[in-house]
Amino acid sequence: MDQKSRIGAAAPFPNTAFDVVALAASAGGLRALSQVLSGLPVDFPAAVVIVQHLHPHHRSWLAEILSYRIDLPVKQAEEGDWLRPGAVFIAPPNKHLLVNLDGSLSLSDSAKVHFSRPAANNLFESVAQSFQSRAIAVVLTGKDGDGAQGVQAIKQKGGIVITQDEASSEYFSMPKSAMEMGCVDFTLPLEEIASALVQLVIQQIAA
Repeated sequence: MDQKSRIGAAAPFPNTAFDVVALAASAGGLRALSQVLSGLPVDFPAAVVIVQHLHPHHRSWLAEILSYRIDLPVKQAEEGDWLRPGAVFIAPPNKHLLVNLDGSLSLSDSAKVHFSRPAANNLFESVAQSFQSRAIAVVLTGKDGDGAQGVQAIKQKGGIVITQDEASSEYFSMPKSAMEMGCVDFTLPLEEIASALVQLVIQQIAA
């Protein structure tokens, strides 16, 4: 991407074709997230941001659980955190997670989207605005249609969209809704998503 088209977007990370991978999941998400993230190497050079639909009034242990299962550092996102290559940030319960133009993270109490807060749509739209063609969105198992509008934003900015296939999804509504938008690049079995991310982010580094 030329410098002119990068105006208004976050500065790219070094040694990577994509700067950020945004994943969204709902029902069945713990297993799906665990499998995808455990397949990423410890030197994975892109940041990872996650929306998993959670009970709005209960403490989430998702970051702690994933920390035991994957090699990358994981934390529940806080206001003012900064994206870092190889770090995983998870939206907290009852807060939208947003990625800002400078690569910092914000939490929002704005209205629920598809009855969800955090919502994948909000995360994907902010990632698209901030990282444009250097963003990847991944829609995993889930019961509702959250994320469908967000993947449109990713695609409109030149990013990549991946969905989990029906056979490997515990619930196919979220991936199906994204696919129906007509902007999905890859629909893959759960066990192939991590290797696809590695190939895209590491092996296809822009010259």
